[in-house]
Parts: sequence; C-alpha cells; structure tokens
Amino acid sequence: MLKIKKRKPNRSRGGDIGIYLLLIFVGIFMAIPLIYAIVSAFKPLDEIFLYPPRFFVSHPTFANFQDLLNVMSDSWVPFTRYVFNTVLITLVGTLGHLIFASMAAYVLAKYDFPGGKTFFSLCVTALLFNQWVTAIPNYLVMTRLGWVDTYLALIIPAFAAPMGLFLMKQFMEQIPDSLIEAARIDGAKQGRIFVRIVMPNVKPAWLTLTIFSVVQLWNLTGTSYIYTEELKMLPYALQQILLGGVARAGVSAAATMIVMMVPILIFLFAESNVIETMASSGIKE
Repeated sequence: MLKIKKRKPNRSRGGDIGIYLLLIFVGIFMAIPLIYAIVSAFKPLDEIFLYPPRFFVSHPTFANFQDLLNVMSDSWVPFTRYVFNTVLITLVGTLGHLIFASMAAYVLAKYDFPGGKTFFSLCVTALLFNQWVTAIPNYLVMTRLGWVDTYLALIIPAFAAPMGLFLMKQFMEQIPDSLIEAARIDGAKQGRIFVRIVMPNVKPAWLTLTIFSVVQLWNLTGTSYIYTEELKMLPYALQQILLGGVARAGVSAAATMIVMMVPILIFLFAESNVIETMASSGIKE
C-alpha cells in the first residue's frame, strides 16, 4: 500500500514555540479589555474609583446588577420591554437577512441571466457607503412607506444589507456545478437542492454572517426611526443609565457587561463551525 507522507512546515521546533508564544501573548492582550469590563461589573463603588486603579476585584458583589434592576424598575417602561424589543428585532432581522441574502446569492452564483452582473456590481458598490452616509435617504424612504416609529424601520433594512449577499455569493460560487446537476438528475427540486445541498456546504458563511448581523442589530439604539418609548431598544435604555453620572458608575459597568455578553456568547457558539472547510472542497470539476 502506498504511504502518503504528511508535509511538514518548513520551520524548526523553536519556530513553532515562538509562534505559539506570540499567539498566546496577542490573545491575552486582546482579552484584557473584555476581562476588565466583566470584572468591573462586580466591583463595589469604592473599588471602581480606587486610585491607582486595581485590575481585579477584591470584594466582588452583585449590588451593581441589583441597582440596575432597581433603576430600570423605576422607569415607566419596564426593563423587560426594552429587552423584548431588542431580541425581536435582532432575531427577525438576522433570520430575514440570512434567508434573503442566501436565496439571492444562489441565483447570482449559479444562474446566468441578463442584468445579474450589473446587480451584483451595485451590491458591491453599496458596501462603500456606511449607515451615516445613507441615513437621510433611508429616513425619507421610511417616511414615505409609513414605517417610521415601527419595528419595520429597523427590520426591513437589515434584510437588504449588502454584506450578506456579497459573502454568500463568494462561497456559493465554490460549490461545483456538477454537485447541483447530480441532484437535479436524481429528481431534486430547486428548493430541496437549496436547503439540503447548497446551505450545508456554505455553513461557515452563514454562521459568520449570523455573527455580523447579530452584533450590528443588538447594538442598535433605533433613535433615528423610533420615537415611542415602548418601542425603543435596550442599548438606548442603557445609554440613559450612563448619563446618570458618577453615582451610577457601578450600574453602568453592569449594563455594559449585559450588552456585550450576548454577541460574545453567540460568537463562542459559532466559532468552531466558522472555521470548518466546506464539504464540497474536495470535489473537482
């Protein structure tokens, strides 16, 4: 039997150790702000203003979280309402973005039709403009549609974010046409091909897109389109806490931790899958 020798990288054991040490150092350096934000949420008020500042907490307490609940309970809009608004917009916006971006990318990647390349070029051009550049046109469009001060003003634009279409199309182009043709010969319909063959093969792409979409929507304040207090989102409510000054420094630390934990947990859940290679990578045309 023919034995295949694995190709070893062209570096010494000392080089491997050096690379690992460098990666560990960079990882610790990048984790310091995150760890400090989490630790600060459990610091009593006297330790937050201690000088020189102390990185770790000496007397951890949950008083900051209790004070956060007390502050939000005094508001005439319940804290759970802000959480509900943020969760609803994040879930619906992310799901819609994945569905529309994946379906449009599949058509653009695997079908040749008039105007397809022009449409994709417009999508790539749209990546050059951030939300601040398009804020006024978006507001005028939402006003004409009557969506101002509704959930739709935040959800519908999330469906059409150009990053999703660009990312999904680049991955779907790597799926061999022979794989799709084989499914058609076996009698599979377009919907079945898309759900059972295409989407599993681009799993790293849509998991990565999920992370990007959740982070963007979770951190929206929505104040440009939402004016009714019952419809506003969690980051807006926490911003009001931050305006409370020195007396609410501990509450602000607890609120910051709550806001940032959701995107972090989602990333940790999807991180192992993002680095997966596509199942079709070994198939050649």
